[in-house]
Parts: sequence; C-alpha cells; structure tokens
Amino acid sequence: MQTQRLILWIIFSMSILFLWDAWQRHNGQPTFFGSNTQQSQSSQSPAAPGAAVPSGTAPTTDSSVPPAPAGASSSVPGAAPLADTAPAPAAETVRLRNDLLSLDIDLAGAQVRRAELLRHRDTAASGNVVLLDVRAGSTYLAQSGLIGAPEGAGAFPNHRSPMRVREGGLPRELGNSGEAAGVTLVAEGGGVRLERTLRLARGSYVLEVSDRIINTGAVKVSPILYMQLTRDSNPPPGGSQFYSTYVGPVIYTDKEKFQKIDFGDIEKGKAKTPASASDGWLGIIQHYFVSAWLPADKLAREFYTRKVDAKLYSVGTKLTVGDLAPGAETTVASRLLVGPQDQHMLETLAPGLDLVVDYGFLTVIAKPIFWLLEKLHGIVGNWGWAIVLLTIVIKTLFYPLQAASYRSMARMKAVTPRLMALRERYGDDRVRLNQAMMELYKTEKINPLGGCLPIVVQIPVFISLYWVLLASVEMRDAPWIGWIQDLAAPDTLFGVVPGLDMPVGLLPILMAVTMFIQTKLNPTPPDPIQAKMMMIMPLVFSVMFFFFPAGLVLYWLVNNIYSIVQQWAITRSIENSKKAG
Repeated sequence: MQTQRLILWIIFSMSILFLWDAWQRHNGQPTFFGSNTQQSQSSQSPAAPGAAVPSGTAPTTDSSVPPAPAGASSSVPGAAPLADTAPAPAAETVRLRNDLLSLDIDLAGAQVRRAELLRHRDTAASGNVVLLDVRAGSTYLAQSGLIGAPEGAGAFPNHRSPMRVREGGLPRELGNSGEAAGVTLVAEGGGVRLERTLRLARGSYVLEVSDRIINTGAVKVSPILYMQLTRDSNPPPGGSQFYSTYVGPVIYTDKEKFQKIDFGDIEKGKAKTPASASDGWLGIIQHYFVSAWLPADKLAREFYTRKVDAKLYSVGTKLTVGDLAPGAETTVASRLLVGPQDQHMLETLAPGLDLVVDYGFLTVIAKPIFWLLEKLHGIVGNWGWAIVLLTIVIKTLFYPLQAASYRSMARMKAVTPRLMALRERYGDDRVRLNQAMMELYKTEKINPLGGCLPIVVQIPVFISLYWVLLASVEMRDAPWIGWIQDLAAPDTLFGVVPGLDMPVGLLPILMAVTMFIQTKLNPTPPDPIQAKMMMIMPLVFSVMFFFFPAGLVLYWLVNNIYSIVQQWAITRSIENSKKAG
C-alpha cells in the first residue's frame, strides 16, 4: 500500500467518523467522543412512575411523598414537572449569596431552585451562568427530604413540605466581614421535626447541609434521607454541531467507580446503579460545569435513577439514618456542589469527583497532559501561550518518530516521478503495477508504511490533547492576544455569516494555509483523484474549524507550523546529503 493512500484513508476515516458523530447527535443519540458510558454490573429494577423512591428499601404506603399539586405529575420524589411551554410558577424563596454563588432556596421543601455562578459569564446569553433553574422549557433542581413514615402517621418532611425560616444565626448574604452566609429551615410531619441548616462559606461552590432529625412522636421511627438532582435532558445552550460533550447523570462509589448514565437508558428503564454502598456521590454534568450531592461516608445508601415526566429525570440516593426512639435525634451532614469543573477543587471534595472533567476514554493520557499545561501556564501566566508551549513540547518529544516519518516521506517524494512513469507504463494492469512498485521500494530501501506508522503511534496523545483543550473550564473567558479574548469560543475576527451562524476567524484560515503547505511538502499521490482530494482537505477542515473553540484551533495551527518547519528541515537535510554523496 502506498504511503499517500494510507494517509488519505486515515483522513477520510476521521472525516466519516466526525460526520457520523454529528448525525448521531442530530438524531438524539449519544456521541461517540467523550460519552462512553461505563455501566455498573449491579442490577436494580426501575421505579414505577408513581413510586416515592425506587424499589429496594421501600417504606410503607404512607411514607410516600405527598402528591404533586393539581395538574402536575404525580411522580415522586421528583419535582412537579413544568409543561415545556408553561412559565415557571411563582415560589417563595430565600436567597443565600457569597462571593461565588447566589442560591435561591424554595420554602417548599428547601429545594435549590436557582444557582447563579457569579464568576462565570454566560457566553450564550448576557449575564452570568445559571446552572440550576426552573423556567419555561427547562428544569434543573436539587432536592432532599425524608421518607419512611409509619403507616397512618402522615408523611415526613420532604422536598414539597412547607418550611419556615428560623430567625437568627448567620446572615443570608455574605458581608465584607462575614465568612459564611446561612439559613435554617424547619418543617414537621409524621411525628418528625426536620431542622435543615444551609451554610455557604466564602470562596466556596459548596452548600453545606446539616439535617437535624428529631422524633417528636410517641413511637420509634426509621427515617430515610434522600437526595436527588432533577433535570430535563435538553443540552445546555451554546453548544456546537461539530463537537459534543456529555450531558447527564453520573454516580461514583469506591467499588463500582465512575459511571455515566445516559438519559436514554433511564427513559428505556435500562439504567443500572449500585444497589447498596457505604460511600459515593451522585451528580449531573455538562460542559464545564457540575452539580453533585456529596453525602457523608459510612452511611448505608442506595442509588437510583428514574423518569419523572417527559424529558425530565432524577438521579438520587437514599441514606439509612437509623432508628430514632421517641425524643431521640440525629444529625446528618451532606454537601451540595454547584460550580465549575475545577480539577483542584474537585480533588479536595470527594474521591473520584475530578473524573467529572470528561476527557473520554483516554483520561489516563489526558490527565498528565493537563498537568503539564497547567505548569506551563504557571510559567507564562497566559493559557494561550501555554497551549503554544505545550504543543511545541509534545512535538519535540515526538521528534524522533516524526523525523522517521518525514524521512520516509522525503524518500517517497524523491521517487514520485518514477512511480508516475510506472503508472503510465502499466496503465490499468494493477498486478504488474504493484509488483513494479514493490521492486522500486525494495531497491530504494523504502518502507511504504514508514511515513504512517509513527503518525499512528502519536494519535492517542493528540486526541487526548484535543479533549484537554475542549473539556478544561480554565479555557473559558481566557484571553490570548488581540481579538482572542475567550479560548473556549470560536474565533470571530471577521464576524458571523448571516443565515448560517458560521463564525469566520483568522486562526482557521491560517490553519487551512498551513495544511495546504503541508500537502505541497508531501509526495504527490500517483492517482489524480487522490491528489485532488488531498488539495481539497484543507478547505474542508478550515470550514469545520470555524466552529471550534479558538484554543483548539490555536493548538492545530501551532502543530502544523512546527510540523512544516520539521519536515522542511529534514527534507532539506536529505537532499543536501544526496548532493554531497
């Protein structure tokens, strides 16, 4: 096989893969890149639509959460879903605010109804990123409550129970001298009093939750504390048709490790979650951001997922609190994370939480690459220049392999006229043509695959680098030079094409120019059709890269420029050595 043909086949295969991935996403199917779901092998029956919680440690009949208001879905403990076109109903809320987060807490069950990230600009709309919210066509809530009340005793306080504010304590908004904002909410039901204290410390994306559970009745009770996230399956705004990132529930336990659970599997009743554990957390992730319930360890728990309504799903856990005699009480601490996928922060909060930064199936390679990128950023103080240096460092490390590839290509380019002559001599006689070509390769000591195998070895590294630049929240709002003020957004130096919503920037154009130069430096394929396709490729890729984040395009541009320099130097060295000989 000719080297040129193999290179063309690799490029063609990658193009088909990208097109197939885009078609899958267009039809609502999971993307191939970065969303391979690692399912647990433990089994669990899906919950019935009207059940309070999934089967397992199901409480008695009266323990179920009260039904939703009239007109809403009866699915519980999920939030009463909203019609896709209906405005969100008014709710009485209290607001907690520190220097990073603004949270609206619904007095109906202490649901976190809205979470605004004060340090992250929403690139798809004006204002800040709002992660949790309830509005027309979108539902995303954090909920918690108690189930397990004895039959006939009424329901325990849950995420729909009216709660009242206990005055005093911490301020609700962080002041200049305050170190935390907080509020305590109280509800009673089923012979149990729930005092939920919410605390938001300075410089933290974590809401600290302390649930004090008091048995105010005359009989022993065994409450079960549930925590869940309820979200619609719609992708967040501002996505791209040319690349996709995972959006959906995740669960981690020490035994089962990190699992992604597609909304589609929940819809079909095929989602599998750990049946029982003494540790672990649950969350929902999307590009750059995460929300997660982090219960205290060493409490028996069961994880579950369930469909609440059309395109609305919950992922949650149930914690066994233990038996409470009359007058007895217990306190359960947990944490709710709502924030960016900052790896340093995630590593300090819970085991495995840093895995929500979705590097796909090459995480083991991507993590060291991010570590190196971060170190380079610490030196130059700019993420754009760190990308430039990282690309140069990696290309330099792979120079021996790259040099072998370029030397093989240079030899191929030197014999291209003779290959063309053989093609003219044997015409359509493919057998004799291939025999003559093999004889020529043998005489000139050329390995037809010598230019491709070194490239194949490097592919996992460069795919990992691609995902590091695509998934790292550090790229958001990170400037480089001049017109590039956000490495996570497309380059729009020349504006956006009306009607097509296609950004037109300088970096993709420069990348197309470098690809064209690389094509000219490579041996010309003997097949005219192949030669024309190789010349068209730079144009095709430049159009695709108009939609890619500037940081990714910068990486490819620097990679191409450095490759051109390397290839030119090696080719010139070979030509000079031949002249000298």
